[in-house]
Amino acid sequence: MNRDPKIRSSAEDYLETILILHNRKGVVRSIDIANELGYSKPSVSIAMKNLREGDCISVSPEGFITLLPKGREIAERIYERHTVLSDLLAAMGVPADIAAEDACRVEHVISVESFNAIKEYAAKLGVPVDS
Repeated sequence: MNRDPKIRSSAEDYLETILILHNRKGVVRSIDIANELGYSKPSVSIAMKNLREGDCISVSPEGFITLLPKGREIAERIYERHTVLSDLLAAMGVPADIAAEDACRVEHVISVESFNAIKEYAAKLGVPVDS
């Protein structure tokens, strides 16, 4: 499996959230992440420290968070998995909110091989998925 064993699913969720917020707002601060995920500011601060030390993000003196190449690669991989899986589940008739919750759990554990097979199968079926 193509996954950094030091990056846990919670870190992947933080990186994915940074990517989503950056795409939505242009700039990201810790408070934005706390508000988006419903986490406490101290919890987010600890996570940002760990992501900085893991060379996944940088934080400017003004508090703006930027994904570094390692963090961006992880965030984009997780975001693609989330969107493809949730779109496919929704196309199969799963309510959108349940599809998104299930995709969030599966996106962290699915192998590269299985995920690629799911994308190919969805394409063969003509299921529209955003990736």
